[in-house]
Amino acid sequence: MKGDKTLWTAREAGLLRRLKTPVEIQEYLNSLAYDAAPGTASPRRVLRKKRANCFEGALLAAAALRVHGRPPLLVDMRSRNDDDHVLAVFRRNGAWGCVAKSNFTVLGFREPVYRTIRELMASFFDVFFNTIGEKTLRHYSVPFDLRRFDDRGWMTTEDDVSWIGDALDRARHYPFLTRAQVRSLATADPALVKAGLLGADGAGLYKPGR
Repeated sequence: MKGDKTLWTAREAGLLRRLKTPVEIQEYLNSLAYDAAPGTASPRRVLRKKRANCFEGALLAAAALRVHGRPPLLVDMRSRNDDDHVLAVFRRNGAWGCVAKSNFTVLGFREPVYRTIRELMASFFDVFFNTIGEKTLRHYSVPFDLRRFDDRGWMTTEDDVSWIGDALDRARHYPFLTRAQVRSLATADPALVKAGLLGADGAGLYKPGR
């Protein structure tokens, strides 16, 4: 199975071909409503329902990047007292960038200017906060290649693909902070938290404990 237009209907292939750059993929993800419903839809189902949660958006972005010749890679961002976040990552001229769907305005696209995945993670750290302003990023995964699941039709199946999330969770993860750093963290500025929540779907927001 290949990541080209032969997998898709004519309408799907046409849409994905039009998303020629990571920026255009991000703009398409931004146009989708946030989906707070449980479960994980394949990229085909997301294109049809025009709604996506964070993980579904990353899967769709990875599929779109693949149509244009890039490997479909995800990075998992583990959190504490918050939802995790998943990115579709790509490289240009040896540097990493990403495309992402989020219920927060500040957790999306990053230009490919980061030399390592850790540098990319650092660009998110101060804006990866929960609704009470706690900075919550704790671990991040190695880039996870979705081509290993081609034989299960991950891009076009009508079945729920939550099992991909389970596999991603089992991938190798690295700590982002030391314990001493965690103990000394400040909370995010309230104005930044407010900005991050602009347009958020309240039904899809994690309810942090205090």
